[in-house]
Amino acid sequence: MTAAKLRVMLVDDDRGRAALLTQALADSGCEVVARAGKNEDVLARVRHADPDVILIDMELPDRDTLEHMRSISRDRPRPVVMFAERSDRATAEAAIKAGVSAYVVDGLSPARIRPILEVAIARFREFQAMRTELEQARSQLADRKIVERAKGILMQKRGMSEDEAYKALRKLAMDRNKRLIDIAESVIAAAELLA
Repeated sequence: MTAAKLRVMLVDDDRGRAALLTQALADSGCEVVARAGKNEDVLARVRHADPDVILIDMELPDRDTLEHMRSISRDRPRPVVMFAERSDRATAEAAIKAGVSAYVVDGLSPARIRPILEVAIARFREFQAMRTELEQARSQLADRKIVERAKGILMQKRGMSEDEAYKALRKLAMDRNKRLIDIAESVIAAAELLA
């Protein structure tokens, strides 16, 4: 990853600090593809610039900034690194809940920028992978509940054993070239219609 040029969006209201940070990012092999102030539509800028990572530098994150981060985390997930000059525990927790991948207080040295960005990106990717696994597990559990319900209907209405009901659903799915969940949903819908 160190050879690739990271595309960074910088959010900072202080022009002087933003200029120094832009130079430090360039020296670290990063490219600033967009800049925004905290009161701008940050989500629109993210959509347009499509950065690899978002870097926010401010004295103390406010509620509006954290709301922007929630929107980005929900609509355009990206690794977000927030540098704050001062902070408290509640603000740091709120930032993490809003989707900030790394929250660094008091200390933005040029030599640390690239490693911090890379760690934030790695943490973000790991979190996204866990989120995907969780969504898949939830989906599988929901599908299993539907299949169990369809089996219950067949067992009750047709006097089948659990194994027979499952085999009947599976055979119908194979015969019709459909997924088992689709057949199970059809059985449930038919039972509700006839009830």
